[in-house]
Amino acid sequence: MKEQYYDKLLHIKTGGKQQFPSGFHYYPYEPTPYTALERLFERYEIKNKNRLVDFGCGKGRLCFFVHHLFQTSVVGVEMNETFYQDAQDNLRNYLKGTKVGKGEIQFQRCLAEDYRVHPSDDCFYFFNPFSVQIFMKVVGNILRSFEKTPRELNMLLYYPADDYTFFLENETPFELQREVALEDLYGNNPYERFAIYRLGV
Repeated sequence: MKEQYYDKLLHIKTGGKQQFPSGFHYYPYEPTPYTALERLFERYEIKNKNRLVDFGCGKGRLCFFVHHLFQTSVVGVEMNETFYQDAQDNLRNYLKGTKVGKGEIQFQRCLAEDYRVHPSDDCFYFFNPFSVQIFMKVVGNILRSFEKTPRELNMLLYYPADDYTFFLENETPFELQREVALEDLYGNNPYERFAIYRLGV
């Protein structure tokens, strides 16, 4: 099973039962399946000069997988204290057990809308971690950063919610670049896909 294989390979633990956060706007932790991530990164390459931010990173699965594949810098943003500590534990084990090359790995414990977008952040990952109201605030922060430091930005949405995509396509300058379908892996579900949006300079 891919979940066990990659966790063992990376010396991390990212499974476990869902925990429901307090608050209407924040959704339960559920890591992106490794089989889905394999498919995404067969078709979408992150360069080691990029810096990826995972909003609602949980225990850090995506961050470690991306760093392992591309040696790019990654930032995990997580509001839950338990998951944040799990991510920090995973980071220590990953660094001890894995040959680490370039690229930093860091985790920040804060609300997504309070994360200060760094001028180097250029790739943003979302697996429906919160309501569209929070998503709009986060995208607003990203766009303000773009205004100060113009650069190509990419937004990766897994299992993209209709209200997320409607907002991006109708109220922001982000444009849909491509989709990576997963229906052959998980059945005939139109939401089983990655949607990749881009904003260029």
